[in-house]
Amino acid sequence: METVKPLDVASRKGKLRRAFVKVISIKKLTGVLSKGEEVERVEKSQEKVKLDDKDLVKHAANLSESFDKLEEEYEKTLSMEALLAKLFATVSSIKASYAQLQYAQSPYDPAGIQNADSLVVSELKTLSKLKQSFLNNQFDPNPDRTLVLAEVQELRSLLKTYEIMGKKMECQLKVKDSEMMFLKEKFQESKNHNNVMEKRLNRINPLDHNHFVTYLHHTVKSIRGFVKMMVEQMKVSGWDVHVAAETIQPRVFYYKQDHACFAFEHFVCKIMFEGFHLPCFTSESSSSSRTQSKETFLERFTELRSLKARECLASRPESRFSRFCRGKYLQLVHPKMERSFSGHLHVRNQVSVGEEFPETSFCATFLEMAKRIWLLHCLAFSLDVKASIFQVSKGCRFSEVYMKSVAEEMFVSPPGSLSESEPRVAFTVVPGFRVGNALVQCEVYLSR
Repeated sequence: METVKPLDVASRKGKLRRAFVKVISIKKLTGVLSKGEEVERVEKSQEKVKLDDKDLVKHAANLSESFDKLEEEYEKTLSMEALLAKLFATVSSIKASYAQLQYAQSPYDPAGIQNADSLVVSELKTLSKLKQSFLNNQFDPNPDRTLVLAEVQELRSLLKTYEIMGKKMECQLKVKDSEMMFLKEKFQESKNHNNVMEKRLNRINPLDHNHFVTYLHHTVKSIRGFVKMMVEQMKVSGWDVHVAAETIQPRVFYYKQDHACFAFEHFVCKIMFEGFHLPCFTSESSSSSRTQSKETFLERFTELRSLKARECLASRPESRFSRFCRGKYLQLVHPKMERSFSGHLHVRNQVSVGEEFPETSFCATFLEMAKRIWLLHCLAFSLDVKASIFQVSKGCRFSEVYMKSVAEEMFVSPPGSLSESEPRVAFTVVPGFRVGNALVQCEVYLSR
């Protein structure tokens, strides 16, 4: 028999240990333990489950309490929203009822007023109940339904308000239509009345002596404005004003040097009023008599008075007034005078061929004067009484009945003169007029 070597015994012991450790590890992995170990593990697991159950119950109780609080707050918020919605719906109902109350007042409807008043009172009571519910914390048990009903009520109230406003606007439209028809009728009545009055004016001329005198005053004022401009142009052009006045009215003693302008005023009036006694203001023959053309003269006066002279000339270049202006300008403004004023004869050439007057201050002043004189002529021939023109001769004694002096200094006797030396008429400055039995004095310049 062979003997056992120590090395072999040690190697067998190592193998046995490794096998035991391997078995222990396999039991741990597979859960296969010994009976005592298994009991100990189960007891520990039961104790752990008991502890987990206690925590879970406690946590569930806390969650339940939180859910209750959230639900309570949600219900309270929803109830408050329902209360506000009902409040706004009630206010809209009050507005609709008040609009209905206003509508029933015009036109007056007693039944409608009573009905609207009852609705207003009812809605106010509802507001009072809502107030008490809020103060007592009495919220609606069914807020969802209340929200829907409040929205429906508010929409109905708005619709009712719009319907009432529409009816009111329809009534106002009818009233405006009635007013418009009434105004149309009044306008037609006024128009018919004006036509009747116009016919009466054509039959009965309301113009009298006072109207003629007033317009003559404006005409003389425009003549003197033109004369003043003409004298200024003469001075600027280097004319000797006194020599020019001497050629118009020779051997006249002027009390003042400035009185020489009255000679130019005499010259302008003589040219401009020439032919005033004729219906056409010219030597042209007229087919209509004075009686038949009286209404025509009044129409001309009314039409031209509101227009500017240049507008009338531009719109009617071949009218009698246009021919009157051109003819009087060519007579009044001598070619030498125009050449000295402007250095050429362009204005004269334009006027002589029938073109428009240039837009100068001199021409504008002349046209204004010509328009005034033409209108005075139309006014004279539109009167029921006869109007005629007159002037006095040189050397006549002064008469306050027929004359008016343009220079009152003539009535003051100069120092050293004889008392019996009285002023005499040197020339007529502005002619006089006879209007029926009335007399308009002529203006004269007196000289001793």
